[in-house]
Amino acid sequence: MTFDIVTIFPAMIRHALADGVVGRAIERGTLDVAIHDLRDFTTDRHRVVDDMPYGGGPGMVLKPEPIFRALDAIGERRGAPPETMLTALMSPQGTRFTQAEAVRLSRAAHVVLLCGRYEGVDERVRARVAEEISIGDYVLSGGELPALVVIDAVARHVPGVVGDDQSVADDSFSRGLLDFPHYTRPADVGSLRVPDVLLSGNHAEIRRWRKRESLSRTLERRPDLLAGAALDEEEQEILRELVAGRKT
Repeated sequence: MTFDIVTIFPAMIRHALADGVVGRAIERGTLDVAIHDLRDFTTDRHRVVDDMPYGGGPGMVLKPEPIFRALDAIGERRGAPPETMLTALMSPQGTRFTQAEAVRLSRAAHVVLLCGRYEGVDERVRARVAEEISIGDYVLSGGELPALVVIDAVARHVPGVVGDDQSVADDSFSRGLLDFPHYTRPADVGSLRVPDVLLSGNHAEIRRWRKRESLSRTLERRPDLLAGAALDEEEQEILRELVAGRKT
């Protein structure tokens, strides 16, 4: 899978992608990630990428021309016209980014992420983007951190990035549920002990315990997720028991 990131802080992206599963996937060639400094696509001696907004007001706005040149150059470099690239603007006004969106984007061959700054981008830039993505209802200083979140979440669903595919399948939100608790050695840490069922070796009981814990956490912390969760018959039975227990 190919990512192109357009930013005025390329080092911020580069350092963050150097380590972890994404960094290793880039080293192996499983992911092709290119970082583009927006200032490289300016034409003035001071490499200016922003200007004051028409109509007045505080702050500065990213100019459209450098962004358009960057998108054209990316298309030329990749040997594809810009309209074939899935270009997304990181924006608090965008669609909320979810696990389902991460899966959808992982099926795209080529994703371009535009990182806004200051008061945002010139409105005409939106004519060149396929979608806008928001990672939450809050405002950050720029689109770099959201872009990194998107890359990390999407990359996990690209075959070969994460060593254990089952680990990705069991992630929170993958089936509309929060993940179950995880424990490792030692079995006792002071007064804190691993649940006996996990030490029993009874795989059927362990599986049911994990389902129950996952459902219990979801019911307690994110009950809104249950409406769209894909539950098997055993999970439906466990959920009914949990709901009945809360009513008594």
